[in-house]
Amino acid sequence: METVWKKVKAALHERIAENIFRMWIEPLKLKQGTKGIWVVLCPNPFYKKRVQDKYGAMIEAELHAALEKPCQIVFQVSKERDRLKPNQNYDLQIPLANDNVTSGCGCQLRKDFIFDYFVVGDSNNFAYSASLLLASQKDTHHQSLLLLSNTGMGKSHLSQAIGHHILSEYPNAHVYYVSAEDFSNEMVQAFRHGAIDKFKGKYKNSCDVLLLEDVHYLSGKERTQVELASILDALHRDGKRIIFSSCYLPADIPRLHDSLRSRLSNGLISNIDPPDFRTRFRILQKKAVINGYKIPPDVLQYLAGELTEDVRQLESGLNGVAVRSSLLGEPINQSLAESVVKYIVQQRKNITIEAITKLVCKHYNVSVEDMVSRSRKQAIVRSRQLAVYLSRRYTDLSLQAIGKSFKRNHATALHSINSIERGLKQSSTIQKQVQFLCEKLESGKF
Repeated sequence: METVWKKVKAALHERIAENIFRMWIEPLKLKQGTKGIWVVLCPNPFYKKRVQDKYGAMIEAELHAALEKPCQIVFQVSKERDRLKPNQNYDLQIPLANDNVTSGCGCQLRKDFIFDYFVVGDSNNFAYSASLLLASQKDTHHQSLLLLSNTGMGKSHLSQAIGHHILSEYPNAHVYYVSAEDFSNEMVQAFRHGAIDKFKGKYKNSCDVLLLEDVHYLSGKERTQVELASILDALHRDGKRIIFSSCYLPADIPRLHDSLRSRLSNGLISNIDPPDFRTRFRILQKKAVINGYKIPPDVLQYLAGELTEDVRQLESGLNGVAVRSSLLGEPINQSLAESVVKYIVQQRKNITIEAITKLVCKHYNVSVEDMVSRSRKQAIVRSRQLAVYLSRRYTDLSLQAIGKSFKRNHATALHSINSIERGLKQSSTIQKQVQFLCEKLESGKF
């Protein structure tokens, strides 16, 4: 039987990409059941469903060829689960709050950010595979992963899915999921209260899997970077897994400590690109089912063809169609979808850096000359930061291009974006200002 299974796996290895084979086929085992039925043993229910759906027919065909006679296979979850080493007791600490979350060990994760709800396509297949590989503890060659994409592409989904997957396998597990901003704030508070050793010990000694979001936020935070690099080195030495996410490559993050840049660059880096039409259509199908929407296939196809920027835009279109139908009592058809898409796409097309600058200048009573000047007046600096933030949010231009529009470099542009993002979490005044400007831009009244 062992010889047969080796023959089957060798044949599958030739048909499946290396990373996919190692993730999905290598962990499987084969045993002979009764009445000529062969049993494929899977590590867990998640594996069973995935392998059966994606590779079941292929495995059965290769087993048939190896045996040189017809056969039937069934998939079962193995009773012999892999166990963690005694010193790997995991728990989960996630300071990020969300209305749609599940609690575990006093912490929170979004319920819908799991691997089953992530739609895989050509644009994100490698990132998905790499994430699941680390979550399943099947890859001994890579301890860290950097998920790289613009906002709205799914890197947070994959990061949290890793946490969910580990907890499903090891309910008592220890995983730390934290944004770079929260990590920095936590460290500052530790310094203020004389608890820095306790802070460092928590990560170095208690954390076995670290999920660190938005590492580009640490740009210019020298002390935080040094402490984080030290923690990452300790985790790496102990064989712990580390998953980062960022909008920028390590080489493109300004004012980043060499030791931290090296640690980010040394692991596996996986980019997530905008989804193609087929993937967009499947995303809409999945989200319609999750939300309980009954959307005709032709409407989903129309939305997938028109809304091409990111997953968030797809969600906006899907929700817009469902809400508009409910409020107006209109049937969900292409005509309704066209009215929703026209609004979303048209407003996005009209929003340029020039339009954003004009709106901000008018609202804060500053001139365009002030915006591009070297003035350090707080009112002008804040206006410029808002304009840079909105330019990044509403245009497809690079940081370099946005910075150049305001006679600044990309490092200053990134600092401006981080300042506004930080303000959105800490200041109701900034929240109201950004909300007002966004509403103006999205309504076309600028």
